[in-house]
Amino acid sequence: MTLPRPHRSDVFLASTGFVGGLVLWSLGVFNQGAKHAIVDTTWVVLLPLAVMTALEFLRRTMPRTVLLAGTVAVVADQFTRGSLATLLMFTDLVYAAVVYGPPASARRIPVVTGSITVVVAIATLAWYREPWALLLGIMTGMVSFVPATTGAVVRNHREAADAARLRAEQTALLAEMDRREAVVAERSRMARELHDMVAGNLSAIAIHSTAALSLDDPATSREALGVIRENSVEGLAEMRRLISLLRDGGTDEPAPAPTLAGLAALVRQAAASGTASGLTFTLTAPPPDGELPAPVELAAYRIVQESLTNALKHADAGHVTVRVERAGHALTVTVASPYDQRAAGPRAPGAGAGLVGMRERVALLGGEFTAGPHDPARDAGAGPHDPARDAGAGPQEAGAGRTTWRVRAVLPVAEYDKEPET
Repeated sequence: MTLPRPHRSDVFLASTGFVGGLVLWSLGVFNQGAKHAIVDTTWVVLLPLAVMTALEFLRRTMPRTVLLAGTVAVVADQFTRGSLATLLMFTDLVYAAVVYGPPASARRIPVVTGSITVVVAIATLAWYREPWALLLGIMTGMVSFVPATTGAVVRNHREAADAARLRAEQTALLAEMDRREAVVAERSRMARELHDMVAGNLSAIAIHSTAALSLDDPATSREALGVIRENSVEGLAEMRRLISLLRDGGTDEPAPAPTLAGLAALVRQAAASGTASGLTFTLTAPPPDGELPAPVELAAYRIVQESLTNALKHADAGHVTVRVERAGHALTVTVASPYDQRAAGPRAPGAGAGLVGMRERVALLGGEFTAGPHDPARDAGAGPHDPARDAGAGPQEAGAGRTTWRVRAVLPVAEYDKEPET
């Protein structure tokens, strides 16, 4: 068995104690007189001293074993003339057993040494029946209970410091995780805003530039170029607004976010862009009356905007309807466009980020989102020809029984409508 390498401090304590013991022995300084010692030979004092010195090297690595062996050595020292260095090194072993030993030992040693101190004081007082006998109890407490209590205090302070350091590290780790999540969330938000603001304009530009290149008609080309210019100017304005927000960092008043009051203009712009593709657009109902929470209103606007952009790129020729309704504590956004699985590819390239962005917006508000082919005739609770549902629909809308691509988002506003408790 290979003993662990002693710590530098332990080597210093052991060397200092042994040298001090040798000096006291050479000077003839002992703890008790010759008549009180069972073994009067002076050199025997060096044996407990040597054992205690060897134990000092292991005080940090084997605290419990060292304390047991040290207790035997200090008891043996009482049968000799005794050395003060041996007693001082024993007090250090008691201290080390509490500081470096297991938690159970750290709790028990102060109790045991305190009990021994009380027992020795009572026993010596009962035996000698003299007040000075209490000094033996006090000496026992100084050698055992005081260093044990000191070790317990030091250990408690160290554990408290370790716990505080661990909490600080965990707090720093959580702060770093929160920072990373905030960065990711902000990047996602910026990506959604950038996509929703610019994708519609660029899609219209791509569609009309294709029409202008493929049709040899000056009037059609001129009309396409007008739409291209209008969408270019609109896209540049949106880009400048976003860049201004990012550059200013919130030091200036932010530009107002779009609201549902702008849906009519948004639908008119989509209608102008979809003329070349045979698409018509209708807003079947005005925006809901009453104030809506800003996050809900912005999400509804962006969902309609992205749905119209997707219709311009993918929808079959026909009628596109937009419906925004508030029922109770929920705002429902529905955009239905003609859908034909046999149709050719999209009129403008896309990466599929629009549906992902809409789904993320709805999820952040705790709502429901669906997008996909939809047969109006099978809509639960509406029936194949529900007059109320088909009110305002065009000749090719859902009421005509034609398969559509429907985007539907239900945005809860209940948590914003709660009145404060009185």
